[in-house]
This record gives sequence, C-alpha cells and structure tokens, in this order.
Amino acid sequence: MIRLILLVLFFLISLLAVFKAPAYYLWLLAIAVTEFPLIFVTIVAIFLVAGIWLHKYQMASNIFGILALLLFLSPIVKSYVVASTLKQNFVAAFGAESASINGDSTQKPFSIFKLFKKKPIVEYKTFTYNTDKNTPLSLDFYPAITDGKRPCIIVVHGGSWSSGNSKQLPELNSYLASVGYNVAAINYRMAPQYKTPAPVEDIHEVFTYLKKHANELQIDTNNFVLLGRSAGAQIALLAAYTHPEPSLKGVVDFYGPADMVWGYSVPSSPLIMDSRLVMRNYIGGAYDNMPQKYVDSSPIEFVNKQTVPTLIIHGDNDVLVSPIHSQKLNEKLQQNNIKHYLLKLPWATHGFDYNINGPGGQLSTYIVERFINTVTQ
Repeated sequence: MIRLILLVLFFLISLLAVFKAPAYYLWLLAIAVTEFPLIFVTIVAIFLVAGIWLHKYQMASNIFGILALLLFLSPIVKSYVVASTLKQNFVAAFGAESASINGDSTQKPFSIFKLFKKKPIVEYKTFTYNTDKNTPLSLDFYPAITDGKRPCIIVVHGGSWSSGNSKQLPELNSYLASVGYNVAAINYRMAPQYKTPAPVEDIHEVFTYLKKHANELQIDTNNFVLLGRSAGAQIALLAAYTHPEPSLKGVVDFYGPADMVWGYSVPSSPLIMDSRLVMRNYIGGAYDNMPQKYVDSSPIEFVNKQTVPTLIIHGDNDVLVSPIHSQKLNEKLQQNNIKHYLLKLPWATHGFDYNINGPGGQLSTYIVERFINTVTQ
C-alpha cells in the first residue's frame, strides 16, 4: 500500500513535466522535475524494482510508476526533438556565418551524457562601477581564459526588479568565460526604492566603466552583448532598444516581460505571484494612473529597423512571465526585419536554466554561445 501511495505521489509530481505549475512552490518543484529528471527517474525505478515480489496492488503500482517514468523522461525526449533542428533553424535566421562556434561545427545542442557533466567554475573579481549613488553598485567580472582582448557579456539578473543580485545563476558566466568571453554580472538599483528607468541608466554606467578599464580587463570595446533574465531581460532589452551603445552587438532575452502594458492587463495567477503589485512597485503606480510609463517600459514599443540582433529564450510552461511576451516580441522583430531567433522549450518553466546541464540549460547555453559567437565576429 505504501509503495502504491508513493508511486501515485510521484506520478502527480511528474505531471509538472507537461503541465504548468498551479502554485508558487509547485513552480519551484517544476524546475527540479524538468531540469534534474534523472533524479526522479532513478527514485521511481527503485520503487518499481523493489516491489517486483509484491502481489498486492502490484498492477496499479506498476501502472502509476511506468506513467511517472515516461513523464519524467519527457523533457529529455523533447530536448532531442528540439536539438534535431536547432542548428539549422538558427543558421537560417543568422546566415552561414553562424554555422560554427569559433570554427567548430560539430557541437551537439543536447546530450544525455552532459546531464552528468561537471559545471565549470571561473573565479571572478568584484568591482564598484558607480560610487555616485546612495548605495554603491558593483559587478562581478569573470575574465575570459583566452589571451588578448575579448568581447564582454553584461549579465543583468532577475528578481521582479526588487530582489536578486549578481551572484544569481553563475554557471553560465563561468561557462562563457571558459570559452573565451569576458562576463560582467552586474547589480543595479531596485524597486520599490528606485523606479524605472533607474536600472536602465545603471546599464549605461556599466558600459562607461568597462570601456574606461578595458585595457586592464582585456575587453574588446567594439564587442558587447547584453544578457538578462526575467526582470533583468526587460532592463537589458529596454537599454538595448532605447539607447543602444555603438559597440553593442546583440541582446539575449531569457523569459523577459517585453510588453508591460499587455503584462499588466493579463496578470499571473495570484497563487504564483502578484504580478501587478510587482509592476506597480517598479513603475510607480497602476496602469490606469500612468499608462505612458508602462508604454515607456515596454521594450516591444521601441523595436525599429536599427534594433540590434536579439536572441529570445522562453519555456512554454512559464507561469511567472507568459511566453506570449516572447511571441509578441518575435513578431515585432520579424516585422522590422531584425536578425533574431526565438528558442521555445515546450516543457520548460521560469528559471529553467538553474541547471546549466539540464535539458533546458544545455539547449539555451548552446544557442547563447552560438549567438554571441555570431554577432561578435
């Protein structure tokens, strides 16, 4: 009986691999289910094998166990499906120059063996890039392992514009540094004390600091890329689209809110997050009271013929920031003939890249590296 109950429980958990999480803590569990699938597969397999000699409830237990196994394995299967056409689709969007990464055209977007791969670690140094604010702002600099001046990726963390810091999800920073790119993971002024466009202004001060110290940090000042996650993606997109630096070659948007007007009109489930409160804290009030500020905070409103190349990455099961944001941005970029690519991950939820070696983490890392390599050539 206990075995049956446990297998039913794991079957219910496995549903998070295919359905959106209905509540906040289930969203956190969904990240584990979809990006650490082999842990759950192993546990269920142990329960199945351990009950071979049992007769009572065996058939029911086995049915739930096998269904759970299939669902837990589904992100891996879907990753292979996405990976099978990922390179050719990206090359179609960005041209023949994107067919290889640093001259190597043999990379695989996804491999089950990489699920066990050790995560790279590159030591970083922390610098204060702005002492003019009440609270000095810092950045964590991961130096490229390659000699000579190299492009620099500026990483803007998420956290609903009111939390998080430059230490968030550091594995991608280390990976990019390990393949030859400088990375500056930044802190910025946050809500509710500071409102938009304060973080966007901070982005431009980061550019000033990095260019000023380019010689000592070995930065190629002709090649910068912005990368943001969630709220950080909105900041990165807005900075890239409204006041683009001449040396900015592209922007990477991980599940960011691109249309703040639409986002306010269709809020997240209150069991997940009070998204309207989050937006009011960042923008300064409700949409009805200041509609123009919501327009001014929407990156999608500033796409034009001169917009920098853009990479968009979003999971279809995102419950914090609707994938419709990325679909709308994708359409706007298409209308303006801007080089861009939208990577859709059918199983993934918000924050799926927590595990850089998970199904979503592998695919997003692959496409981010390919994008950066292409736009900084």
